[in-house]
Amino acid sequence: MYVDRRTRTLAIANIIAQIGIIVTGGLVRLTGSGLGCSQWPLCEPGQFTPQFTEESSLHPYIEFGNRTLTGVLGIIAIALIWSVYRREPTASRPEIKKLAWFPLIGIIIQALVGGITVWVDLHPAVVGSHMLISLALVAVSAYLLWRIVRPDTPPRPLASFARPLTIALALSATLLVVLGVIVTGAGPHSGDAEEPYRWAMDTVMITRVHSAAAWLFTAITITGLVLLNRLQDETGEKKAAMSAFAAVLAVTLLEGLVGYIQHATNLPEALVIIHMLLAALLVTAVTRAAASLHPRSHALDRSPTASR
Repeated sequence: MYVDRRTRTLAIANIIAQIGIIVTGGLVRLTGSGLGCSQWPLCEPGQFTPQFTEESSLHPYIEFGNRTLTGVLGIIAIALIWSVYRREPTASRPEIKKLAWFPLIGIIIQALVGGITVWVDLHPAVVGSHMLISLALVAVSAYLLWRIVRPDTPPRPLASFARPLTIALALSATLLVVLGVIVTGAGPHSGDAEEPYRWAMDTVMITRVHSAAAWLFTAITITGLVLLNRLQDETGEKKAAMSAFAAVLAVTLLEGLVGYIQHATNLPEALVIIHMLLAALLVTAVTRAAASLHPRSHALDRSPTASR
C-alpha cells in the first residue's frame, strides 16, 4: 500500500500553516495590534478591510493579515479533506477520514474565539485559550501526519512502560504549555499597547512555577530515553522512538535556553516570537514521541506510484 503524494503534501502544508499562524498571532500580540480591527467579522464598522488614512498605523493591517491567514488555513484544511476522501489509500480508511475533519473544525472554532477576543477587549483568559487551541491543532495535525503513513491496525505498546510514560509525557507537556500561556498573560505583551489587559499576579512567582514544570517535563523526557535505551527490541521501533524522544529533548533544551535569556533580558519581542515557535515545535515533537510508543506495524510503502 502506498501514500498518495498529494495527500501527504497537504498534511505537511497543514501542520506548517498551523505553526505559522501561531507565529503571526504572536506578532499581532507583540506589536500591540490585537485591537487593530475594532470589530469582528468586519474590521471596522461597515468595512471588511482596514481603511487607509494619513493617521493610520500598521496595527489594522497586521491584525487583518492574521485574519486573512486563517482563511488560507481553512482552504488547506478543506483541500486536505477532499484529498483524503477522494484519493487512495486514504479514501478507504475511515479512521483517517475522521481525523481529517479535526483541523477544519478547529479552525472554525478558532475564528469564533478570535472574534470573542475582540469583543472582550483582549481578556487574557480568552487570548490564552486562543493560543491553547492553536497548540491543540498543531498536535492533531502532527498526529494526522504521523498516522497517514501507517495502517489502521491496532496500536501495539512498545513496552510495559509505554502507557504510563505516554500519560506522564502528555500531562507534563500540557501543564508546561498552560503555564507558559499564563506567564504570557501576566507579562507586558498584552496585545494592545494603549490599554494593556493582563493577569493580576506575581510574574516572578508564576515564571518560577513555569520553570519548575519545564524541569519536570525534561526529567520525564530523559527518563523515557533511558527506558527506551534499556529496551530489547529487534523491529526497529525502538530506534524510531528514541529518535522521537531525542527530538523532544533537543527542542526542550533550546526552548529553556531561550526562556531563561528572555527572562534575563526583560522579554524582548524577537525572543518571545522564537519562544512561541519553539512551543509549537515542542508540541509537534511530543505528539510524535507519544505516538512512537504505540507503533502500528510497518509504515506504508512509499513506492513511485505514490506520485500519481
